[in-house]
Amino acid sequence: MPPIRIIESRNAAALDRFLRPRAQRGAAFERRVRRIVDGVRAGGDRALVRFARRFDGMSPPLEVSVREMRTGAARVEPAVRRALAQAAEHIARVAFHQIPPHWDAAVAPGVWVEQRVEPLARVGCYVPGGRFPLPSSLLMTAVPARVAGVREIVAVCPRPEPPVMAAALEAGVTTMFRVGGAHAIAAMAFGTRLLPRVDKIVGPGNRYVAVAKAIVAGSCAIDFHAGPTEIVVVAGTGHASWIAADLVAQAEHDPEARSIFITWNRTLARRVATALRDLSTGRAIAQRALSTRGAVIVTRSDREAIELANRIAPEHLVLDGEALARRPLTAGSVFIGRMTAPAAGDYAIGSNHVLPTAGAARFRGGLSAADFVRVMSVQRMTRDGLARLTPTILSLARAEGLTAHAESIEIRLK
Repeated sequence: MPPIRIIESRNAAALDRFLRPRAQRGAAFERRVRRIVDGVRAGGDRALVRFARRFDGMSPPLEVSVREMRTGAARVEPAVRRALAQAAEHIARVAFHQIPPHWDAAVAPGVWVEQRVEPLARVGCYVPGGRFPLPSSLLMTAVPARVAGVREIVAVCPRPEPPVMAAALEAGVTTMFRVGGAHAIAAMAFGTRLLPRVDKIVGPGNRYVAVAKAIVAGSCAIDFHAGPTEIVVVAGTGHASWIAADLVAQAEHDPEARSIFITWNRTLARRVATALRDLSTGRAIAQRALSTRGAVIVTRSDREAIELANRIAPEHLVLDGEALARRPLTAGSVFIGRMTAPAAGDYAIGSNHVLPTAGAARFRGGLSAADFVRVMSVQRMTRDGLARLTPTILSLARAEGLTAHAESIEIRLK
């Protein structure tokens, strides 16, 4: 592996080149994905099965029965089943606090507003099945949905290995299908005879999944457009090997993963660069990601380091202490202190690891139980309450030229 790049923040041109967003997928690729989506929308189950055979190597039946899930789960080592149970418990504990509260407020005498929170009826959880089975991703999507009160949880996975089946049972999945890619997204968005239409699609996936979610977003709610994983570590002190280990851990996900260490300590910068080379040896995916998307950035101060991290708005932000954490932060998820390893968040802390990437943390956080509910305003008024608001309503309605609005108020008070 070539030496990890070290960039000085004062070299603005080099820094800008490194941080410049990757080019979006081309129009030709989007057309290819759209053909798959349109094919399933028009062709239903026949098209879905055809694509599943072609892209996933699927052998019927499409649906994974509860009996099959139980048989698969029984093959999972007891230690793994216990780990899934504890992870699910922690995710549920956090998710419970994420549900928006119901409340009633008296706005004025005779005027009340209620916030009513209702769960979505049916959601679809996408579980990647590429390089590795990812039962943790199923827990992170299905458990918050269950806690939010969703009655039907549909999971799709192109190759549901036994640990994924065990996670499905632990999370409360109601139906599972062995299908993935853009065709699975289309089926959940529009529905087929076998695979029901859902109200919202959540979960990470490859570039086909990301583009398909963007295409169907006008017809079905999605969580967000997730890309390759990202981590930014900001530290001025610490163990170089620990810092490097966190960066390599994220880099092993994907050759396009971005791993960045930002520091104002030149000695630590060199030590981390060396540790990255050593720890990634023999890990082809991590080496490729670090060589193309990894860097150590040396800033002039800790303040500049945080400003740069916020500019990146990473999926994972790791800080070596509370002093840095007291500043305004922009990230999908923040890990504070040397013992708070991001990998712990991936599996066991209970915070969600389905997180925004590519700068989307500027405007939203990770997946939560709040993503699985509808928040509605419910209004109630008495005659006296309406009379009290009438001068305000009539003035604004007439200022906007909407005379029928004004008349709808006046007719009630005559």
